[in-house]
Amino acid sequence: MSTPKPKAVENGSKDSNSQMSALSGIASNTKVYRKYFGPGEVASMSLKQRGNVSEDAQEKTRQMACTFIEAVGLRMGFPRKTIGTAQTLYHRFRLFFSMKDFNYFDVSQATLYVSAKLHDTIKKPQDILEVAYTVRYPNAVNAVTGIADIDGERKAEDRRKLLAIERLVLETISFNFTIQMAFPYIIKFARQLDTSKDLSRLAWRLCADSHRTVITLEYPPHSVALSCLYLAALLATFEAPPLSSPEEATKAQALVDLFSHAGEWESKYLANIEDLHEICQCILSLLVSASGSIPHSHNTSPETPPSPSPYPSPRTPNPFKNFSGGPTAAEQTMLFTSSHFLRLKIALRDQHEALKTKGYPFRKRETSKPSNPRATLTKEEIINTPLAGSKEGDDPAIALIGKNEAT
Repeated sequence: MSTPKPKAVENGSKDSNSQMSALSGIASNTKVYRKYFGPGEVASMSLKQRGNVSEDAQEKTRQMACTFIEAVGLRMGFPRKTIGTAQTLYHRFRLFFSMKDFNYFDVSQATLYVSAKLHDTIKKPQDILEVAYTVRYPNAVNAVTGIADIDGERKAEDRRKLLAIERLVLETISFNFTIQMAFPYIIKFARQLDTSKDLSRLAWRLCADSHRTVITLEYPPHSVALSCLYLAALLATFEAPPLSSPEEATKAQALVDLFSHAGEWESKYLANIEDLHEICQCILSLLVSASGSIPHSHNTSPETPPSPSPYPSPRTPNPFKNFSGGPTAAEQTMLFTSSHFLRLKIALRDQHEALKTKGYPFRKRETSKPSNPRATLTKEEIINTPLAGSKEGDDPAIALIGKNEAT
């Protein structure tokens, strides 16, 4: 004869079974970290997150955010690697979260905080906010303390926002703290290729400006470094005054000749001429827009560099030293104009077409924009899909198509 179970035990067993059945109905979702995205994926994801904002307004906001990150980072004494990583984290964040939900000030401060942790240049959230206030509200800075007079409640609220967005930034990188940057590769490649110091410094500056674009989300750092060296050599030789010495001119031209044609260097450096062209085109597009919209001065203080700059800043000595006509002419020859960049872009495009005519196996590229702007994948689908494409039976417009015009 079986003894009846106590009522409390029986109810507890039912509750436990109901909880287990409820948990079994929840689908688990594992997000895999993707270090790089294709140009079409970046274009499609950016299109979805910007909503009704125009592409020009989105690019303008991106550049303002990068300028803000650089201004705050320099005032805090952060190294270039911390500033560059913060800018890249900002671009990645904008691929997954809508522009209307987060203003660029809050996101920029959070990415700078995360980047400082990643590179062991740690600062407290309040320290970053205090410096950010001086950049945002220069008229509110106290002349004695050098700190902006901001309400305490506002500071507490901004700190809560920073820490909340920090969590979202970490989610976009799937808590992967491995950071690789192009700067060390520039030094290694410059030594191996025996480039001049001035040319290497110009490549370093171009690499710093590359973090203001999305190419750091699309290409590995060694390809970006090689492209910056190639672009520096192009700027030193394309419609440019003679360099300071014949030796420097010979080295720059040898670099241009090497990377202008396919060869053994592609397997040696694990890069290809197609990627070099696209990265150079992207940086040149940035410099074209900057040269027409940002005032530049030859004597700009190193504390507030006009980045991106169409010509070397005081931190990057100009390689074009051999000139005639006195100091005034010197400053004029240092300037790279927007038309100069455009002519160089056209020359690179012509070189690209010439290689295609000779039968170079270029990859098949997609169109610049999705055929249906409303048809984009969800954030989860973007993260979990290893390759761009639509599912079987879906509308072809849902596939990740498109290519960023800048690249």
